[in-house]
Amino acid sequence: MENIYRIKYQSKLYDLPYTVIESRRKTCGISIGADAKLTLRVPIGTPSREIQHILLDKQHWIITHYLKALEQNKNRPVSDLSQTQRLALEQRYIKAAREYFPKRAAYFQPLTGGEYHRITIRDQKTRWGSCSARGTLSFNWRLMLAPPAVLDYVVVHELCHLTHMNHSPAFWQAVADVCPDYRIHRKWLKDHGHELVL
Repeated sequence: MENIYRIKYQSKLYDLPYTVIESRRKTCGISIGADAKLTLRVPIGTPSREIQHILLDKQHWIITHYLKALEQNKNRPVSDLSQTQRLALEQRYIKAAREYFPKRAAYFQPLTGGEYHRITIRDQKTRWGSCSARGTLSFNWRLMLAPPAVLDYVVVHELCHLTHMNHSPAFWQAVADVCPDYRIHRKWLKDHGHELVL
């Protein structure tokens, strides 16, 4: 069910659509997608007053990220591809990603350590990659549209999670040992990731 959260920011009122998703999770999470829609993920049975408290507590974070998403949408490239053409092209990129990512992971794994068991290619809306506790690496196929060095950074990032399942100083040092310019690539994704569309 979609709700509306009204925020006043710099003398202007904003009506933000948001969705509440209940699951068996133990904590509350909040995110804003590329479409500028707000999503709250909460444990089953979370009272509405607690949801309102979360929204109020995270108000500054919400409005800044909401406005950023709106701005990125303005700058998002406009495609002249038809839906059929786009889907066909996506499938070609996904197929290429299934061949390319395992090669890059195999290249960097001796440098990062750890052991992975499987690589999957996904179409995640808010994540570029992930690493599960079971050693499954997942990558967003849209990285095939990014500069090769940026793609390699994400591969190294996830490989380093095989030995550091956190973002501790030790983790970032492991990333830096293999990818000294990782900050540049991470910033590129932050600034231009929304442009990786067909």
